[in-house]
Amino acid sequence: MVTDDEIADYEVTERCALCGRAAPLTRHHLTPRTLHRKPRYRKRLGRDLMQTAILRVCRPCHSHLHRTLGERELADHYASREALLSHPDIRAFVEWLATKPDGFIPKRQARRRRS
Repeated sequence: MVTDDEIADYEVTERCALCGRAAPLTRHHLTPRTLHRKPRYRKRLGRDLMQTAILRVCRPCHSHLHRTLGERELADHYASREALLSHPDIRAFVEWLATKPDGFIPKRQARRRRS
C-alpha cells in the first residue's frame, strides 16, 4: 500500500530547483534528516529551520547530490541551492541534465568508491 508520504515524495509541483526540468519532484532536506537529532546541528540551525529548509528536486538530481556528497558535507558546506550549484561536479551534471527533455532519466553511473 502506498502511504501519503510516498505520494508527497513524488508530486509534480513545478520544476526541479536545480535543473529546471518538469518532472516528478522529491524533497531534498538541505540538512539531511539523519543529522536532525545531532546537538551540533540542532544548536546551530534550530529544529524549525532544519525541517523547513527543503529543495524540490527531480530524482536524477537528488540521486546525484547524495552520490557526490556525504551527509555531513551537505549539511556543513552545501546547505543552500547556490552552494550546491557551486560544486563543480553537481553544476556539470545539472547543466547537462537541463539540456535533456522532460522525463529523460539518465542511466546510472557506476558507483564511485569514497576514500
